[in-house]
Formats: sequence, C-alpha cells, structure tokens
Amino acid sequence: MSRKVSVLAGGLHFGEGPRWRDGRLWLSDFYDHAVKSVSETGNLRTEFTLDDQPSGLGWLPNGDMLIVSMTKRQVLRRRADGSISVHADLSKIATYHCNDMVVDAVGGAYVGNFGFNLDAAIAERGMPAVLADHPTAKLIYISPAGAVRIVAEDMHFPNGPVITPDGRTLIVGESLGAALTAFDIGPDGSLSNRRVWAVTAPRVPDGICLDSEGAIWIANPIGPECVRYGQGGEVLEVIETDGQPCFACMLGGADGRTLFMLTADSADHDAAAATRTGRILIARVDSPAAGRP
Repeated sequence: MSRKVSVLAGGLHFGEGPRWRDGRLWLSDFYDHAVKSVSETGNLRTEFTLDDQPSGLGWLPNGDMLIVSMTKRQVLRRRADGSISVHADLSKIATYHCNDMVVDAVGGAYVGNFGFNLDAAIAERGMPAVLADHPTAKLIYISPAGAVRIVAEDMHFPNGPVITPDGRTLIVGESLGAALTAFDIGPDGSLSNRRVWAVTAPRVPDGICLDSEGAIWIANPIGPECVRYGQGGEVLEVIETDGQPCFACMLGGADGRTLFMLTADSADHDAAAATRTGRILIARVDSPAAGRP
C-alpha cells in the first residue's frame, strides 16, 4: 500500500523523542537545546530551552514533564509554573549520553543510554564494524520518587521504549542489536523474561511506537523509511521518508492515526548542529496509537 507522505514542518536541527499530548506533537530538537511542539496544521513553536541537549520526554500523573538531559545524564522535571529541577541523576550508571525514555502509568521511567561514544566509533571503524562489536549499556529505571536502579544489562544501545496497553510488557529497540527486545514488567518496575520480540536486521530501530493491533513502527536511521513490524519480525508495511533517514516516529493526532516521522540529512553531531535539515513528516495510517508513550 502506498501512503501519501507530506511535510508538516521543517527547520529543525535534529528532532527526537516525539510524544503526542494535548493536541500537539512534542519533541526535542537536540542542537537547539529546545523542547518544541507542533500542531496538526504545522504550527511549530519552542516551548522552552535547556542548557543541554534534550532527548526523551514524558509526563508524570500530576502533569509535570520529564525531560532527558543527554550529556549531563540526568532526567529533569518541569512543573506547571515552568520551573525545572533535577528529578534523577543517572551519571553513576549511564556510561555515555542518555537518550530515549518512556514513563509508565504511575510515573516510573525507563531510560536508555548510548553506552559509549557512538560518533567516534563510527568515524574510526564504520557502522558495520560498530554493529558487530561495541560496548553494551544498562537500562535504567527511575521510580516515581526519583530513585534510580539498573533493570537490565548488556543492552545493545537501548532506544525507543514502549509499554503495552496492559502495562505488563516493555519493548525496547536495541539499535545496535537490530532487534526489538521485550521484558515482563513487575509491580515495582523490575524487568524479567527478556526475549526477542522481533529481529529487524538489516534495518536498525531508533525511535518506535506501538499501535492498537500490537504492531510496532520503527524509525530506521540507516535508511529513508519508517517500517511497521509484527511480533516475530514480519514486515507489515514500509513508508518511505522522502530520501532522509528516519530517527523517530509517533502515532497521534485527534484520532491517533497520524504517523509523525522525524527525519534529517544526518545524525552526525557536527553536521546536524551546523544545519537545519530536520523535518517532521506525516502519513495517515489505519491502526491508531496504543500503549505508552
């Protein structure tokens, strides 16, 4: 099936962490050090700025916003009055920049991190070598009160986490493992029964989102496409992203059936910081958003 893809907004450095909330798509623009939002009609605005690169976004049950502060390896908390404080310090666990996050129904948060300097490794050895041989990372859980602990180890660049509608399963994109990995979620946020939900090779999962049929869309950062997978690895649909690699995706809109796809010419730090090639593309799909985020 061919989907019509259109440009909703442009002028971003590098968009990540898209989340649909209160009638707008919220996202982080790394190299503007800004959290932005866009309406379904393309009205893009800066909500606030930080003194670091923001990444994963989420909300606590009381409406306070959580923001991953990448290079400081922290999760920040923004209250209704706009004040920002440190919610959790991950620097003793995360071995390089922190990245994506999902917040559960009670306010606990799962946060990934690079595990190592990815840009330097790619520059030195190339992506195929990095995929085959790289340091692993720890997946971190933050309790609603801000306490931090390790819930999974030996993760291959944990990225794009989602939680199923029943709150019982966490699925994480392991970017450098070319797989979606599932865990059972315990009452205290602990994880068990690690298993492969789908192998995505030769594609790589960056940001991901879950739909009402239990399928997962993955953004492919090494190809110009967003791809829908069924459990077990069947490719259900491919949407081409107008020649640019796709780094994140989210279902939203008034009926949950708009697929937002964040693209840019490059994920390279220097290239993305120096240019504004980042865009938000949209396509209408059949199955609406489900689960969290």
